[in-house]
Amino acid sequence: MEPITLSGQLIQYAVTGITVGSIYALVAIGFDITYNVTEIINFAQGEFVMLGGLFMVFFATVLHLPLAMAFLLTITVVMMIGLLMERFAIFPAKNASVLTMIILTIAASILLKGAAMYGWGKDPFVLPPFTDREPFVFMGAAIFPQSIWVLGTTLVVVFLLTMFFKHTKFGKAMIASSDNRDAAQLMGIDVKTMVMVSFGLSAAIGAVAGMVITPVSMMEYDRGALLGLKGFGAAVLGGLGHFYGAVVAGFIVGLVESFCAGLLSSGYKDAAALMVLLLVLFVKPSGLFGSKEIMRMKDF
Repeated sequence: MEPITLSGQLIQYAVTGITVGSIYALVAIGFDITYNVTEIINFAQGEFVMLGGLFMVFFATVLHLPLAMAFLLTITVVMMIGLLMERFAIFPAKNASVLTMIILTIAASILLKGAAMYGWGKDPFVLPPFTDREPFVFMGAAIFPQSIWVLGTTLVVVFLLTMFFKHTKFGKAMIASSDNRDAAQLMGIDVKTMVMVSFGLSAAIGAVAGMVITPVSMMEYDRGALLGLKGFGAAVLGGLGHFYGAVVAGFIVGLVESFCAGLLSSGYKDAAALMVLLLVLFVKPSGLFGSKEIMRMKDF
């Protein structure tokens, strides 16, 4: 076996960082979707990622369903959970303050975590890679096919969301609802429906993130909180409400963590990512792609 060169190690760290950063980007996009329409930071977003991974394990390894069917069923189930969360937790408190709404999402996060612990237990679960192919070597770095799945899925999600919001009436209606509630209602847009759809869509994206990352790092009932925290950091770093900013910021956080863990110590990776976040926000408080003025929807 050939010795691993320094350049090979650096490429390996970069591949790992992009893989993890892709997941942070997907979680950040979920935060952005609900924030754009409601001004709410949904702190249950990480639990959607956790549920996506665990339901995929159940459908694919317990029920032995085909990969495509398990994928679609997982998205459907987690999306329904997001819709039910909005309908029974957020909607009844629609006249409450934004802080109250955020507290409700934290309560929902705790509830979902407890339900997952009751249903799946505390042990981590393994999901086989989507393709059973051996890793291939690129410039001294071993790249697993699942890493390509993670990155490819993130790019596909970003592309589909771009098409949805720019080229569909429903997507444009969601943007209009986020810009001006009253004007959207005068145009015949049901803003309440847009809010509910934003939670369902963010839950579906979280489920996708959980499914593609589980073969890489396994999944357990309490993984959602940390993934949600990192995703929220990426959303703030990129500028709340900016999808492309979330992707770039997710890659930055993932790369910083990976290089810090590889070159220094894994114990410092979280602190290093936090330092980058604080440094950027100190220079540009609105985030990398955020504007000084953010149009927000004050009520719905």
